[in-house]
Amino acid sequence: MTSMFGHSHRLGGLKFCGCHLLPEFGAGPAGGGATAPDKAHVVLKGRKAKIIDTHTHCLFQASLDLMGADAPGILPPTKGMAEHFLAQPDPLKFRLDDMDRMGVDMQVLSINPFWYKKDRETAEAICKINNESLAELIAQHPRRFAAFASICMQFPDLAVQQLEQAVKKYGLVGAAIGGSVAGRDFCHPEFHPVLAKAQELGVTLFIHPQSTPELAHRFKGNGWLANVIGNPLDTTIALEKLIFEGVFDKYPQLKILAAHGGGFLGSYAPRMDRSCFISPQNCNPDIVLKKKPSEYVRQIYMDALVFTPEALRHLVAEVGAGQIMVGTDHPIPWEMDPVGHVMSTPELSDDDRLNILGENAIRVLGLKP
Repeated sequence: MTSMFGHSHRLGGLKFCGCHLLPEFGAGPAGGGATAPDKAHVVLKGRKAKIIDTHTHCLFQASLDLMGADAPGILPPTKGMAEHFLAQPDPLKFRLDDMDRMGVDMQVLSINPFWYKKDRETAEAICKINNESLAELIAQHPRRFAAFASICMQFPDLAVQQLEQAVKKYGLVGAAIGGSVAGRDFCHPEFHPVLAKAQELGVTLFIHPQSTPELAHRFKGNGWLANVIGNPLDTTIALEKLIFEGVFDKYPQLKILAAHGGGFLGSYAPRMDRSCFISPQNCNPDIVLKKKPSEYVRQIYMDALVFTPEALRHLVAEVGAGQIMVGTDHPIPWEMDPVGHVMSTPELSDDDRLNILGENAIRVLGLKP
């Protein structure tokens, strides 16, 4: 049996998604690989740069099947996705071809959490399939893939167990979580055991939003605002909640990687420093932060998915080159030339470029590309 997510591989009934670029963006013909030359040769300071994409996605059909009637709509409504997936006999080969064409040595895979509203048993089964499948894929291609685990954040006690198992048994590098847990901010104490476990294990939590559902009505209309505004806004809210609720003081070694350049935080963080001065009645006197709110931004990791060299230059100026990693959102074609994006950004040193292209990911995620 085949599906839009590809063909079965070794685990019974499992299908690795057709994670590849769309033909109009340069992928090879159906059934073949990319035809553009390999561009994975960036030499800086006398050594070849490692290119590591920390923001990439995949899906496994076996876990989608457990969603039942809720499965439709999980695949993002982006140009040509379904049609192109159906055309590919070997989606994994297409993904590897795309990585070579884009100059990417390694991808860190993640699965956007679509199970937060499911019951405990179903959600646990979905995450088990995802994590075992990711581990199998990494075992097959250990120098090309790493992954963030799937965990049931809606059941924090279970999420703690899943995170520890994912790291210690499956070798995953952390977990991918949403911008909220079905509308509940994970800065709240009920989720702190998960944050504490991530800090204890020294692994990263990758925040990837799925819009801001509370604003769904206002996002209607032209422009796909639910994504263009909703996704970075949801990340911004999640990060500011972690800052203002004192989570980074409580867990100072917690490693957070935020998708889409950290949302809007990198562009407007200093406004946070004035809020409790301007309106103390809207602030909790029992929460006394150890630093100015904007200073916490420099301990949050962010991907480089901000589209223009000037935007990336500004993000580096705000948070530091040591906090930024390549992220493309592959296979959705938001960023087609991640290497060129970094190399064309002004005011970066060679060390900055080496760090953003891959050294930060190797250091923070403990990768061995």
